[in-house]
Amino acid sequence: MTVLPPLPAQPADTPWPSGDWPRGDLPAAMDRARFQRLMGHAFAPVPPADLGETFGVVVIKGGRLIHEQYAASHGPDATCPSWSKAKSITHALVGLLVKDGRIDIHAPADVPEWQQAGDPRRAITLDQLLRMSSGLAFREDYVPEHPSDVIEMLWGAGKDDVAHFAASFPLEHEPGSFWSYASGTTNIVARVAARAADAFGTDFEAFMRARLFGPLGMASPIPKFDKAGTFIGSSFCYCTPRDFARFGLLYLRDGVWEGKRLLPEGWVNYARSPTWQQAGAEEPYGAHWWLDLAGPGSFSANGYEGQYTVVIPDLDMVIVRNGKTPLEMKQNPKKWIADVVDCFR
Repeated sequence: MTVLPPLPAQPADTPWPSGDWPRGDLPAAMDRARFQRLMGHAFAPVPPADLGETFGVVVIKGGRLIHEQYAASHGPDATCPSWSKAKSITHALVGLLVKDGRIDIHAPADVPEWQQAGDPRRAITLDQLLRMSSGLAFREDYVPEHPSDVIEMLWGAGKDDVAHFAASFPLEHEPGSFWSYASGTTNIVARVAARAADAFGTDFEAFMRARLFGPLGMASPIPKFDKAGTFIGSSFCYCTPRDFARFGLLYLRDGVWEGKRLLPEGWVNYARSPTWQQAGAEEPYGAHWWLDLAGPGSFSANGYEGQYTVVIPDLDMVIVRNGKTPLEMKQNPKKWIADVVDCFR
């Protein structure tokens, strides 16, 4: 059994960033010279080939904003793409409905396409979907000339009803036996959440704002919906880096905000507990959050082209990086973030 590092509480002398972020300074006991070199490299006048363009970086420590930096084309009020960071937002939305008693993640998922007698997909649970272990045959590939179910879902035949498109795939593996990262999985989850909330389209957006974005002071999110009214939770929730950091702080604080529990007790630990069926896995994964990017115990929302919100409990830190990194360089922002975090150790 994995022992998870404790999640730190908000310091008593630090205001919650439901309005403006409280400010702080870089710690004296850190490698400032290395930190500045790393930031200088990321924000060079000509974007470096290994990282591409970095739109913005926000560093939160002890609940305070201690560093932020933006490209000339961006600023603190410019929204950035989430890409798959939206998957972790979807995890939070499911958590709200679990707290309401409207979802049981260990029960078979509420997916209409799977309900015929004899359909083996009827047994797939929401837990297996959140852990990317459903067994569905879905190809996650972003290279245009490659066969890609995710591209067809987001921009092709599936774009009007992304959940129906994803739910139509057959099983390739027994549920719970094989890990396979799939954006289609998240859009199925997003529709399960909408059905549980009995809210689609603008009604579900109102739910998102009232229950998640509003309490956190996140004013910038722009979630996208398909024509069927499903939040495209796999990929599309634009935010400013500061608001992505607010979302990260919610998870760093164990789902508590301003002393009020928003996410159910244990929900954050569920997100950061490893998925043990790791056949097929490239990197450690929890439940719609990635694990260990910035050292053991860290967990992160990761997105295409180098979007990251990284939670580092042992340092009481959240780091956000948004940008546009070439696909062939996709591992480099992870190393850059890990190096930045190492400056604080």
